[in-house]
Amino acid sequence: MTDIQTGPEAGPAPHAPAAGPAAPDDDELLPLAVRQARAALRGPKAERVVAGRVHLPSRLRELWRNRELFVFLVRKEIKVKYKNSALGFLWSMLNPALTLLVYFVLFGYFLKNGIPLFVIYLFSAMLAWNLFQTAVMSGTIAIVSNSGIVKKVAFPREILPLASVGSAFMFFFFQSIVLVAFLVVFRHAPAWSELWLLVPAIAALLLFASAVSVFLAAVNVYFRDTQHLVEVLLVAWFWGVPGVYAFSGHIHDALAKHHILWIYLMDPMTPIVMTFQRVFFNVSHAYSTQPPHALLPVMATYGTHWYVAANLIIIAVSVVLLLVAMVVFGRLEGNFAEEL
Repeated sequence: MTDIQTGPEAGPAPHAPAAGPAAPDDDELLPLAVRQARAALRGPKAERVVAGRVHLPSRLRELWRNRELFVFLVRKEIKVKYKNSALGFLWSMLNPALTLLVYFVLFGYFLKNGIPLFVIYLFSAMLAWNLFQTAVMSGTIAIVSNSGIVKKVAFPREILPLASVGSAFMFFFFQSIVLVAFLVVFRHAPAWSELWLLVPAIAALLLFASAVSVFLAAVNVYFRDTQHLVEVLLVAWFWGVPGVYAFSGHIHDALAKHHILWIYLMDPMTPIVMTFQRVFFNVSHAYSTQPPHALLPVMATYGTHWYVAANLIIIAVSVVLLLVAMVVFGRLEGNFAEEL
């Protein structure tokens, strides 16, 4: 049979026979049971959910080029949170202040622990913990919550969880004002000569929170239970840091007795919280507020070099974890649009 060549504007050949139904494939001629057996052997169609390679330097350069977008997203998160609110940013200070008041009454009058100025000791820990908790919880849902722009706009998606960390740091600044107010009210001076310890502690805290947030943000796209699991784990994690109890004394001695003190200190949040308490509370031993007013060990008696070394180690480990998290994020983001 002669082939008929037609151009892009040519109509059908005048003597061409009418086209009949397409010839069936070989599989369509087989019985249904045979075709189902073949399909079962082939298995489901493979779906590509990870990228083959992630070029980390290029992703870092892309993040730097989009730093203005990062600032915009941080501002947007803060404005949206208190939109149409009469008190606005004051809520970020009233919430921790009310929480502290509850703890102060509870542990000062009902569950007396004997620690003087316990509200300062507790808030020193909560200041660091609230920053970490807010950053991780908001960072975990950052991709899912912004699914609209993720599916429509091309930009480095890591900026979304990192912006959550940035907005949490801004709330940290507002809550610091509450701590300063409590220091003034209780006439308690921080360790002015060791105030610089907050620099490595905050750097370690931000880097560690960024690493956790970037990783969980990618995982949460595929497994939505992640965000609920994180909420539960953070509640349990809080009791693993010396916030509502004194580190020295029974806790330290029991851990050292069973040779597991190093496990307790491996938690990155523990040295960070202890650094905040070292700067703001700055009382290693104090006389109990309960009779017979015995001398209580409250904080660790480690030297300044220990806090510096601990925070520098956390910074180094967190940088590695953040780079690993970015690689994992880059390999998983290929199917974000399909999963959202």
